[in-house]
Amino acid sequence: MENNIIKTSLENNWTNHYYKGIEPKSTFDKYEKRPLINAVTTESYEPEPQAYNSKIIIESIIHGFDNFRKFSRFYAFMGLVAGSFFSSLLAVDNLSQLFPTFFNGYLQYIVPHFFMHLYIVGLNQLADLEIDKINKPYLPLASGEFSFTNGIITVASFLFLSFGSAWMIGSKPSLLSLLVTFVLMTAYSINLPFLRWKKSTTLTVMAHAIGMTTSFNIAAFMHMKTFVLKKATTYPRSLFLATVVMAIFFAVVAMAKVFWFCVSLLEIAYGAAILIGASSPFLWSKLFTFLAIVVNERSAWVLNVVFGENLVDNDTNPSFAGVFMVQSDSKIQPGLELFKG
Repeated sequence: MENNIIKTSLENNWTNHYYKGIEPKSTFDKYEKRPLINAVTTESYEPEPQAYNSKIIIESIIHGFDNFRKFSRFYAFMGLVAGSFFSSLLAVDNLSQLFPTFFNGYLQYIVPHFFMHLYIVGLNQLADLEIDKINKPYLPLASGEFSFTNGIITVASFLFLSFGSAWMIGSKPSLLSLLVTFVLMTAYSINLPFLRWKKSTTLTVMAHAIGMTTSFNIAAFMHMKTFVLKKATTYPRSLFLATVVMAIFFAVVAMAKVFWFCVSLLEIAYGAAILIGASSPFLWSKLFTFLAIVVNERSAWVLNVVFGENLVDNDTNPSFAGVFMVQSDSKIQPGLELFKG
């Protein structure tokens, strides 16, 4: 009897010891497997890093180009391209001089002036930073896309590229034009004693009239005539008329009050072009000039009157800029007609 009791007690003790020994192991295995299951589940939802990085790079490039577009304000530069192109054409005597002499020479003139244009718009944005934060918050410097330090470095680099490229080309009319534009536009924008000419209406008119007519008309013609074509200096009537008209046009600073004056000024340019064309000794030249001027004059009238005056709210900046761009585009056509005459 005692032997059976002892045997039963030993069996119970052995059984309890066995189950106590395996319970921790079973619990350990249970918690040991959970992280493995979670790790596999998380890894299956991770995106491919290469495709994600490519998308970021493309978006950054597009964003950078968009900021440069806002910074450079290309629509203002197109006026210089049109004006200097037609003034340069006045120096050409025959079609054989167009390819490739004329176009190569024109690129030599316009590239340094493009860098100077970027310097001018950049300097103006640096000088008007606090004002632009209110009136033009979309500009890169005003919005904070470009830092002030980076803006200074960028503007200085464009100035160096402008004079450096013109010096390498060696055109004296181009260098003179860049120097005049640099002095006048710097004095117009920078906030230093005796400068910041944009505060004065008279100085503003003077700076724009002299700077623009020099780069748009006189220097472009002289560069093509004396540096590219290597001819003696002459001043045709078309150049004189274009310079006078553009000087008056750039003297206009109160856009909202003188809209119809600007339109009338363009009409005067067309009328003068008709008179010059009528003085041609060739009948076909007279007819062609007259018909071309009539067609383009009507087109310019529609652009300015319909899309400029009637559809524009001068109290809003984007709409006001639209008037400026419409009238800038209209300057191209009188230049073409003056060349035809």
